[in-house]
Amino acid sequence: MTCRVRSLMVLALILVLTHGCAKTPETQRHAFFAVGTLVEITVFDPPENISEALRATEVALLAEEQRWRAWGNGELAEVNRRLSAGDTVELDAALLAGINRARDIAARSRGHFNPAIGRVVEAWGFNSEERPVGPPPTDQTLVTLLPPPSLNALRRDDNGHWITDDSRLWIDMGAFAKGLAVETAIETLQANGVRNAIVNAGGDLKTIGRHGERAWRIGVRHPRGNGVLAALEALDNESVFTSGDYERFFEWKGERFHHVIDPATARPARGVTSVTIVHADAALADAAATALFVAGANDWQATARALGIDKAMLVLDDGRVMLTPDMQSRITFEDMKMNVEVIAP
Repeated sequence: MTCRVRSLMVLALILVLTHGCAKTPETQRHAFFAVGTLVEITVFDPPENISEALRATEVALLAEEQRWRAWGNGELAEVNRRLSAGDTVELDAALLAGINRARDIAARSRGHFNPAIGRVVEAWGFNSEERPVGPPPTDQTLVTLLPPPSLNALRRDDNGHWITDDSRLWIDMGAFAKGLAVETAIETLQANGVRNAIVNAGGDLKTIGRHGERAWRIGVRHPRGNGVLAALEALDNESVFTSGDYERFFEWKGERFHHVIDPATARPARGVTSVTIVHADAALADAAATALFVAGANDWQATARALGIDKAMLVLDDGRVMLTPDMQSRITFEDMKMNVEVIAP
């Protein structure tokens, strides 16, 4: 029987899974929309309770989406509105734990990851689920948002309630919450007896176990093409996250503006088209992909060291590829003639 390769490409990554001509009973899939994207869960050698496990995972991801929605009817959105109005708020355990994790990563990111710049994101129109059409915000608007607040602007008052003295604080966990959600999904699957699975949320993913006799095969999307830039194998308990300028953007008067904002300038970061991170911690991989994108060619190595990232790849806007030695050992490029620089972090 002839075998074929079926590729799923969603946003930043392409998940490549090898199947037989007929669907085998050893693999089960479940797809749904959550955390603002298409989520596909693939389980190899599923347990007998797989239907219940998949339903529980979907419910958990939908709860994460509701928790971290920064605008609209999300839990975090309500916190933001009350803080902006000068009110005190209570933070439940899950919200507080996530914010504290983000605060720690932000402190180590050399200023390149800042989840407190929701007002800047809003000014550019990237807070909406609809694709913005421009125009970009004026210089006068951006000046009022600089320097941006950090998560340290969120503090406890004398009564133990949370408050802020900076009305510009608007927490946006968009560069971090998907990682938290993927971690939650994996934990839910494991709690239900699943040992071999991949959770792919809009191209950002985490794996556990193996796909039979081999590791999970992952393809990294080319940031300026429709195909695969490179392929790698994700091992047990590994996350692969990519931040790219092609994910959300608009063009205005011939200039392209994307959603990865540099907190130092309140403008889209320049010089990089995509960053791919491999790490055990999905939330850290998510945030690090953004931080290294903002850091750019001149500061990504120091930022990677500060965050404890040893597997990273940057694609620059001139077509060059920079990557760490540990990433080089794991990745295979489709075009062997690419200009690749291996640089220790």
